[in-house]
Amino acid sequence: MSTKTILTIEDDHAIRRGIVDSLVYMGYHVLEAGNGNLGHEMAVRHCYDLLLLDLVLPGMCGLDILRAVRETRPTQPVIILTARGEEQNRVDGLRAGADDYVVKPFSVKELLARVEAVLRRSPERPTDVDEIELEAGVCNFSRREIRFRDGCRSCLSEREVELLRYLAINAGRAIGRDELLANVWRISPDGLPTRTIDMHVARLREKLRDNITKPSILLTVRGIGYMFQARDSAVAVGEA
Repeated sequence: MSTKTILTIEDDHAIRRGIVDSLVYMGYHVLEAGNGNLGHEMAVRHCYDLLLLDLVLPGMCGLDILRAVRETRPTQPVIILTARGEEQNRVDGLRAGADDYVVKPFSVKELLARVEAVLRRSPERPTDVDEIELEAGVCNFSRREIRFRDGCRSCLSEREVELLRYLAINAGRAIGRDELLANVWRISPDGLPTRTIDMHVARLREKLRDNITKPSILLTVRGIGYMFQARDSAVAVGEA
């Protein structure tokens, strides 16, 4: 039975209820929103494996939600839900980055088949990590501390742990500040000055003993944000 999470944004209560009930029956965990404003908030703040997105919504429209998702989560799987006569909306949705679309009215069997197909061809989420080995020691997220080989220790705040963990599970990929705001601070990208992220990274570098002028752990990627320098010794949760 699947444990993947699907966010459904659909304003028609009867259609949304049918979608949610069918997905739950098939073993999915489902989040739902009935309007564009709530849908946008959930789409950029919550963690989920697939977004089912109606394009015509009260409040923020579906295409704007899709664009916002693509800014912070470029690889997020999205299926758009659209009425039969809205061909241009389907085209616009695919051009904006949707992976597939389902035309209303649709059968439950067709929807589930498309959901399974998109999830199958979508990349898995990065494996979570509980401990990372550094040149100078080991960082343990559960204990919220860095243990250096010289016997010294450095404590991390909860936010520092969340930030470093997110960068670590995406090791080798440049992470934009908007994505960090959405997935670490869990707020809309326009809700906090990006300078806050820069200050947290600077404090993390100091605690990690990373060279401030020429960092080798938390790299600055010009014009994008930050990247954790991948190491083969990252230990995944539950692994030896």
